[in-house]
Amino acid sequence: MPIDASFFALVGLILFFVLLVYVGVHTKIGKALDARSESIAKDLDEAKRLREEAAALLADYQKRARDAETEAQTIIDKARREAVALAEVAKADMEDYVTRRTKMAEDKITQAEHQALQEVKALSADVSIAAAEKILSAKLAGKAGADLVAASIADVKNRLN
Repeated sequence: MPIDASFFALVGLILFFVLLVYVGVHTKIGKALDARSESIAKDLDEAKRLREEAAALLADYQKRARDAETEAQTIIDKARREAVALAEVAKADMEDYVTRRTKMAEDKITQAEHQALQEVKALSADVSIAAAEKILSAKLAGKAGADLVAASIADVKNRLN
């Protein structure tokens, strides 16, 4: 068998592998790989824990959002009910106001009618007295007639008022 450069390369390679095994490179590489594996496992566990926390926070925020939406809807419903109640109260107050103003107007009209009626009665009494005085004055002459006219006028005034 001829010894050439390939043979020395093979021997060198074998010696290199023996040297690597002797120095313990394979254990150091295994330890490095194990450490890296543990680091990756820790990172995965941490990522899983963070993901679970994020999911819990998301669920919490979604629940808060639903609660806030429910509360907002409750507030809106309450405001609508209050607005309807206020509108009904305002309508009732307005109807009451109109009723009172109508009653006041009717009372004023009734009072004006009564006053006009009294004025008409007083005016007709005055006209009647004046007419009766003229008629009686023309028919009765003298003191007896004058006394009779005065008594009659007083009597008419008392009866009409």
